[in-house]
Amino acid sequence: MTQRMQMNKVVPKGYTAMLNMENYVQTSGIDKTILELIKIRASQINGCAFCIDMHTKDARAYGESERRIYALNAWRETPFFTDKERAALALTEAITLIADNHVPDAVYEEAARHYDQEEIGNLIMAAVTINSWNRIAISTGMMPE
Repeated sequence: MTQRMQMNKVVPKGYTAMLNMENYVQTSGIDKTILELIKIRASQINGCAFCIDMHTKDARAYGESERRIYALNAWRETPFFTDKERAALALTEAITLIADNHVPDAVYEEAARHYDQEEIGNLIMAAVTINSWNRIAISTGMMPE
């Protein structure tokens, strides 16, 4: 696969808007480890090699273990993740796969057990943002370096 275009050059205002969303998410107070887990998991579901590569590197830089990164696509089947992380991952999956079941009440309610409304809003923004980045990277043919 070859890169089809560079969005930052073709539509710089749109790309800047995405960067502003990313900057918001980065400074929203979401734990950096949880944020990277969100980004990796959504990228796995979407099949975005560029983002998986980027965010596994970022997760390791924040101290995430190889074991947890490798097990992330089967997080429900492992004891490696906290209940709080599981709630964020379930919410991320529901948002990423929103056409399947929307966001079920049970998923939202579990997130509400671990996060307040502002934190849930920020988790939603994080999932929406990485899903947008995935779609940009995949549709423009971005490849890991």
